[in-house]
Amino acid sequence: MRRLLRSLLPVTAIAALSVAAAPARAEIGLSPAREFAPRQLLVKFEGQRTGRAIGLAPDAGVRESARALRQNPNVVYAAPNYIASASATGEPYDPNDSGTTDSSAPAGDWAFRQWNFLSPQPSGGRLPFSPGGINAVEAWRNLIEAGRPGAAGVVVAVLDSGIAYRSFGGRFRRSPDFGPSQFVPGFDFVGRDRFPLDESGHGTHVAGTIAEQTDNGVGVTGLAYGAKLMPVRVLDRNGFGNALSIAKGIRFATAHGAQVINMSFNFGCGKRVPLVDEALREAYARGVITVASAGNLGSESCVSPPATGPRVIGVGGSTEGACLGNYSLAGKAIDLVAPGGGIPQSRCPSVAARPIYQVTLRPGSTRTFAIPATYVGTSMAAAHVSGVAAMVLAAGKINPALSPKARVRAMTRRLRNTARDLGYPALQQGAGLLDAARATGTGPTFSARR
Repeated sequence: MRRLLRSLLPVTAIAALSVAAAPARAEIGLSPAREFAPRQLLVKFEGQRTGRAIGLAPDAGVRESARALRQNPNVVYAAPNYIASASATGEPYDPNDSGTTDSSAPAGDWAFRQWNFLSPQPSGGRLPFSPGGINAVEAWRNLIEAGRPGAAGVVVAVLDSGIAYRSFGGRFRRSPDFGPSQFVPGFDFVGRDRFPLDESGHGTHVAGTIAEQTDNGVGVTGLAYGAKLMPVRVLDRNGFGNALSIAKGIRFATAHGAQVINMSFNFGCGKRVPLVDEALREAYARGVITVASAGNLGSESCVSPPATGPRVIGVGGSTEGACLGNYSLAGKAIDLVAPGGGIPQSRCPSVAARPIYQVTLRPGSTRTFAIPATYVGTSMAAAHVSGVAAMVLAAGKINPALSPKARVRAMTRRLRNTARDLGYPALQQGAGLLDAARATGTGPTFSARR
């Protein structure tokens, strides 16, 4: 390898590279102040199937070394190991979830918290309605009638900060609204072990929207509550993860049977992450649906990877009043929007601004749980799309006889074609607001909000 590198690099760059292994632990350099991992490049040479990590000497400049490598035509790409961050700032089926982690609380109050799952207009019965709802209650009935309640049998990988999916020693506890049978084996690409346990709460919240237990008298509800969750930890306790770990996570999920991959995080605006794009292309070739948050205004200024990656469904954020969130970005990579909660954009006639409620870890704890009012953003929005994608698969709305790539394209088309137009430009809303009922089969057609 040393001889190969010398033949590829200008003389001035040779001293910067080391052929020693890349830093031993993936979390090295995961700091809010860092744009990329130190002393590391992601490089692909001609003839290689995928890129790999190359360690740099302590005094080497990451950007300078990357530029030097790119001067040689035998180098397909050379890029910093960029760091991504979490994107969070009949009768209808009526579960008995209490809306609190207290199991002694009255049943059925989930609907008074989870505006995001309600019908957007009155539907009769006890349940309220919400203009910003995606009509999950009707979609749940669709899947019960299809014999696949809650998307039973579908596997959704949650690439995030881990999930509170099991109790472990005295430090970790499983969320009271997850059951042990809901999970398939995952992996921790931050700690490099088989226990992708959450240390921040972000991943548990995202997983809750996708598949929190439903109709169990505790907590709130999840969309694809019968699906299997695959926890894949690629973000550290501060919500940061590097491109190498994320690419490995995508490949792990693809190789181990995930049918949907949720990615509620983003790299910096305009960053190029070819190693992650390679992994996403492999997922696409295998027929895996990949969903990503678009990023939030304030931390980013443009829709950014992985939402801009190959065949990824990019998701913006909407609010309780069926408006765009004041954090939601605009760009061609926005396929549709989904509930992210929070404050609407200033021109919205609604002032409704509640967050997304799910059971997750209390701040600073890995063993106690709450339903906080602090989770807002496109991280939450992406989770809705991943949950509904699992429901669409279970409902049999994507022809299994299609080629793997065609199945991915068909899913994107179905979610877009069944979305509700909110009256915004396509660069802001994509095709409109996710509609779970229409996507999974039947459901009313709603006109534009204005």
